[in-house]
Amino acid sequence: MKLDVLKDALTPIIVLGICLIWALIDSSRAMQGMDSALRLMTPLLLACLAGLYSERAGVFDIGLEGKMLMAAFTAATVAALTNSAWLGLLAGIGGALTLSLIHGLASITFRGNQLISGVAINFLASGLTVLLGIKIFGLGGRTPSLQGSGRFQEITLPFADALSGVPVIGPIYAQLISGHSILVYVAVLCVPLTWWVLFRTRFGLRLRAVGENPASVDTAGVSVTRQRYVAVAICGVLCGIAGAYLATGLSAGFVKEMTAGRGFIALAALIFAKWRPWGALFATLLFGLLESIANQYPNLDLGFVTIPSMFMNALPYILTVIILAGFVGRAIPPRAGGEPYVKER
Repeated sequence: MKLDVLKDALTPIIVLGICLIWALIDSSRAMQGMDSALRLMTPLLLACLAGLYSERAGVFDIGLEGKMLMAAFTAATVAALTNSAWLGLLAGIGGALTLSLIHGLASITFRGNQLISGVAINFLASGLTVLLGIKIFGLGGRTPSLQGSGRFQEITLPFADALSGVPVIGPIYAQLISGHSILVYVAVLCVPLTWWVLFRTRFGLRLRAVGENPASVDTAGVSVTRQRYVAVAICGVLCGIAGAYLATGLSAGFVKEMTAGRGFIALAALIFAKWRPWGALFATLLFGLLESIANQYPNLDLGFVTIPSMFMNALPYILTVIILAGFVGRAIPPRAGGEPYVKER
């Protein structure tokens, strides 16, 4: 029991340790790096929470990558045509939600294999975004560069300038917490909201029960199909926000395969977090930190050896392999996960 508690606390300890060591070694670049880590964490966190809702309801979804990719394309396309990031966000949510409903139709209504459905969605999004991009813009599958109101702009929080001179707290608030786009704050606020919904509401209790023992939920008069469709729809909305942020917040448009495996990293982070929202926050922050370190130090010189850029860029994926190899303790998924529910007559 104590060992499990220690393993649960391991991720926050590692994240805090990396931040402290980085700040002691190179404080100026550390602040920039941690600021970048929050931006890089945002799409991972949103996708991780999306998978959390879906898998807690018993619907495994490896199509997060495809939904994010479709959302990024539709968001960038609409933002480029209308010069409105908000309309792009709605389009991104719509694109991801459409694929989510397709996944729900295949795996819930028709009781198909959930893994195969997810793979099909990834392939569909990968090909369709390039095809439509070439057809609409003729730029080899990418969209025009977004500018002005076509992108989500950075927000300066109240008193950021006034507090910037205060030791320790000032730089953290003014440089690290302030200065992000609204979708970054939305992603972070989704963590306590998800915890409250899943563990403090009747809806959350039913959703978790559907993923553990759908027969008992059905016996109580609650529709298993409806609960799973709602969870899949929430997954689509969060993936839509994640993809829209990639195209209109983190970048300035859509390029081919711009998700770059983030959907799969989010799945690894979900296992790392053991299907818990607060664990998802620290797991995705750890991935964001590693990617930020790789960007800040392409060739890391340790004095006696220089770590090449290829290894630094591979750090997040190496961590993914380590996680999936089981170095984080036992991660037990929902018992009814991946199994279509057949109502007894």
